[in-house]
Amino acid sequence: MEGASWPSEEELDGIRKVVAEMAGRSPKEVRVVVSPYRICPLGAHIDHQGGVVSAFTVNKGVLLGFVPSGDSQVFLRSGQFKGEVRFRVDDIQHPRHSDLKNDKIITNGSSKSKEECDWGRYARGALYALQSRDNHLSQGIIGFISGSKGLDSSGLSSSAAVGIAYLLAFENANNLMVSPMENIEYDSISINLSMSSFKCKDEVLEKTIQLANCGNCWLIENGYLGLRNGILDQSAILLSRYGCLTFMNCKTKEHKLVRLKLQKNQEADMLKSFKILLALSGLKHALTNNPGYNNRVAECQEAARVLLNASGNGKLAPLLSNVEPEAYEAHKGKLEATLARRAEHYFSENMRVIKGLEAWASGNLQEFGKLITGSGLSSIKNYECGAEPLIQLYEILVRAPGVYGARFSGAGFRGCCIAIVDAGRAAEAASFVREEYGKLQPELASQINPHTAVLICEAGHSARILL
Repeated sequence: MEGASWPSEEELDGIRKVVAEMAGRSPKEVRVVVSPYRICPLGAHIDHQGGVVSAFTVNKGVLLGFVPSGDSQVFLRSGQFKGEVRFRVDDIQHPRHSDLKNDKIITNGSSKSKEECDWGRYARGALYALQSRDNHLSQGIIGFISGSKGLDSSGLSSSAAVGIAYLLAFENANNLMVSPMENIEYDSISINLSMSSFKCKDEVLEKTIQLANCGNCWLIENGYLGLRNGILDQSAILLSRYGCLTFMNCKTKEHKLVRLKLQKNQEADMLKSFKILLALSGLKHALTNNPGYNNRVAECQEAARVLLNASGNGKLAPLLSNVEPEAYEAHKGKLEATLARRAEHYFSENMRVIKGLEAWASGNLQEFGKLITGSGLSSIKNYECGAEPLIQLYEILVRAPGVYGARFSGAGFRGCCIAIVDAGRAAEAASFVREEYGKLQPELASQINPHTAVLICEAGHSARILL
């Protein structure tokens, strides 16, 4: 596959060997789900308001080796967590946040807490999603799952990658052909494909790519686990293609792949000319433990309510995507200071995404990077998110040699920052970031494996199964 640098044959052989030993099968029988992590270069903190966003996958992620079990039994082990997970695919699954009775975790005498050992919940969530669509599975799996080292709690949507891996494995083992429209209809997502106000001329593929498995993946985290999030992460992981920038309108759910408007040889040169830096902060606190993020969502909704009422559209849902740009300009003076900053971030970030699509399509990495840095600055100044270590890491990346642009990955309360960097200076930039961050945050830096503190990555592909 063009541009594929992950997983390596060594990684695949290792996964296949473990599963073969677990199942008593030949390594040649083992299938491997490749589920990449994603970054969102532009479109920060506006998906929950129906804004437009962009995404790449990277050549890091989750590998799930599996074989059909031959019966209804599911038997799982993890490369990151101790214990084993066992259940049956004919067990009826219930939302985890309402029923915790059926969990069965075998810890082999480990003193680890239930929360630490309970890593199998995403497998149960995948089964729940499929059962919710009236699929009756008869074939379990024997599997071993492992994520790229050092990237847990990184803000790269590892949970979405895990959920997708299990979903694809169960579907493959049971010969399920899941149509995009079935998932969309079940998820009660109203698809509006006109997308006239966000048309990006001929820089994007004319064919709209609809959701593939995104409804089911959404069900894992929202329906089963009880989380409140959108489908950006799953869409990016399932829809991305090497050499393209994935575009999503979170209001209409339209997806497009933005291709480079270059000659074939120029396109290949451009894709080789940059790398993606993942700089870890060492912060691993869960997003739900910080009320600031939910407060900001509520503030965006309140800003939308004020603007909609002022423009005579008070009956519309209080989302900033329901506010026309002209109405925002006409009535933004009615917003108090905090709400004004939230609205400014939303409308300016939407514009950065649109400009970013054009910059990417023309191969203008300098402009693309400036927009990414602008997104990071607005996240700090207008959206007012980001813990101090993440803000410091962002500022270091912006100063690093060869970096075109940088921003938080995720909400900025934990995890990492990302940067687009000149390929020829990526190693120099990584060394600079490690050294400078260590000076400002020695305690956090000391908790990070120096070999994975700043990773040099490449753009990746969508999730897939290797037979």
